Amino acid sequence: MTSETLTPRSGPRPAADPRRPGSRPGSWRTRLRRAAHRLGTGLLCLGTVLFVLPFLFTITTSLRTAADVARSPLGLPHSLTLKNFSDVFGQMHYGRSALNTLLITGLSCVCITVIGALASYPLARLTQNWSTCVYRLFILGTSVPIFVVVAPLFLLIRDLNLLDSYTGLILIYTALNLPLAVFFYTSFIRSIPVELEEAAALDGCGALRTFFTIILPLLRPVTSTLLTFISLGIWNDLLVPLVFLQDPAKRTVMVNAYSFIDPHTVQPTTLFPAALLGVLPLLVIFIFLQRQVVAGISAGAVKS
Repeated sequence: MTSETLTPRSGPRPAADPRRPGSRPGSWRTRLRRAAHRLGTGLLCLGTVLFVLPFLFTITTSLRTAADVARSPLGLPHSLTLKNFSDVFGQMHYGRSALNTLLITGLSCVCITVIGALASYPLARLTQNWSTCVYRLFILGTSVPIFVVVAPLFLLIRDLNLLDSYTGLILIYTALNLPLAVFFYTSFIRSIPVELEEAAALDGCGALRTFFTIILPLLRPVTSTLLTFISLGIWNDLLVPLVFLQDPAKRTVMVNAYSFIDPHTVQPTTLFPAALLGVLPLLVIFIFLQRQVVAGISAGAVKS
């Protein structure tokens, strides 16, 4: 019986398959993807810090005393106080100006949503040439800045005897924001299936009843998104109430906050608390409506 010794065969080794995970080209691609992911995460964190840092600086400066800010404007606070907020609250008549702004913003949002939804429904369903031209005119209105029309608006409101009145201000805000509402609602209504309206018509519903019972409930997500944009614009607006309201008792929050700006000196311990008090109601509104806003954006992004 003979035994044979097994010797390994000599020859060239097979080349590494680039498709295998252990091969060198694949590992380089993985490293590049990881490096790009880490770079993107770092840039995102840097952008977040740069965005939040001014807001934190405003809060900390509002809670410092005037002597502390004068001694070290960019330093850490040595003592915190709420006296700045109490002083500004009384000087800017915050309660009355907040109620004025809330009244103007609320009534303007109601007028904009109702008129915008009613105007968008036929523009979204009719296919005639005139409806397309009207829709394009509304879209063109979104590109007109307020500074261009402020002088004609002032003359028009003066001739209508609506100067220094809430009614004139609400009409101005409704006219200025109506093109944006038509754009939002028309795009959203076009994504709603027509079969829903056809089924309602078979049940004997007219056009108005179909709109209020079928279409209007489906507009809640986009309405929340629209109201967020509109309320931000109206609440933070300074030009329109500054021009069209002369009575100090009817001034809005931003007009009273603007009164703390001195062309010669700037006092951060009064200006920053006024700014924070001005944006506080908006922050509360966004906290309660953030789910509806996200739902409206998601619904507008997906076309059924």
